[in-house]
Amino acid sequence: MAMVLRPPSRPFMTSFRSVREALDSAMTDAVQTSSKGNREKVGLNFLKDKKVVPDSDPPSIKDINLLYQFFDQSSTLVVLTGAGISTECGIPDYRSPNGAYSSGFKPITHQEFTRSARARRRYWARSYAGWRRFTAAQPGSAHIALASLEKASRINFMITQNVDRLHHRAGSSPLELHGTVYSVVCLDCGFSFCRELFQEQVKDLNPKWAEAIESLDYEGPPGSDKSFGMKQRPDGDIEIDEKYWEENFQIPTCHKCNGVLKPDVTFFGDNVPKDRADKAMEAARRCDAFLVCGSSLMTMSAFRLVRAAYEAGAATAIVNIGLTRADEFVPLKISARCGEILPRLLDAGSLSIPAV
Repeated sequence: MAMVLRPPSRPFMTSFRSVREALDSAMTDAVQTSSKGNREKVGLNFLKDKKVVPDSDPPSIKDINLLYQFFDQSSTLVVLTGAGISTECGIPDYRSPNGAYSSGFKPITHQEFTRSARARRRYWARSYAGWRRFTAAQPGSAHIALASLEKASRINFMITQNVDRLHHRAGSSPLELHGTVYSVVCLDCGFSFCRELFQEQVKDLNPKWAEAIESLDYEGPPGSDKSFGMKQRPDGDIEIDEKYWEENFQIPTCHKCNGVLKPDVTFFGDNVPKDRADKAMEAARRCDAFLVCGSSLMTMSAFRLVRAAYEAGAATAIVNIGLTRADEFVPLKISARCGEILPRLLDAGSLSIPAV
């Protein structure tokens, strides 16, 4: 399949004020779009805990200028984003100093999910419980800044490792390398449908359990009956004591073939679908610049992309807090929060960003 990279549109100058107004408007729209129903009640409390964001010094003027030059000198820029861009929105990651791995958490593998009914019941109970809180997260300033740069044709193609759809809610349409938790797929017949419908099916099968979850006080002491011992995990999962799901939790099956349902994501131990991996690889090999935002690149599916771009002669850069797998060969590495440095690009020089 041929990969078409959008050529940069004819640039025109605009004042910083108009750019900021456009960014502010986009932020307002994103927040209003996703602040409905129960999300309004959960959202603010959800974002109170910023411990999921690793510590970092503010970006220096030098770093901002270097990243600005990287953008300004590119004509076919590909951006790859990872979990670090969403930790600033309250969604934990795995590998940062405050990530899930730091507490001994081990995510479910594809093999566990497919082989064990108990593992599936555990996963879906925890994922159902965490859904309301997970979807309360709002796009952050990094998501909005990238969407603004994308609309101005300063980014030609975007790839994300994240499954949270925050880029979409900010106005972007990235290739979701690892899928999304917003869709559910049947492992037997391949039928897929939206996650909200699945949530309703779970509720219908487990009315008392669902009622308890929906009335839950997430601010209860961790491990208490009031909080069900819950702790937010990446990918919408919540840690929950097995006594709450082991015996009676029922999982919906595919209404077409009665098969096993799974979130449409690439679990650990599984492979990215070939057509998706090929599309990402072609973009990496054809670009003249490749930027990594908020990823340690520890998964091979992401690392091979920046390596391919580098080997093809593209300029490469990384914005991430902490070590990455590509530090040895990527020449420009900036340690900063994506949400603090990316919006600053709209202040630096002139990227010829049109008012939108």
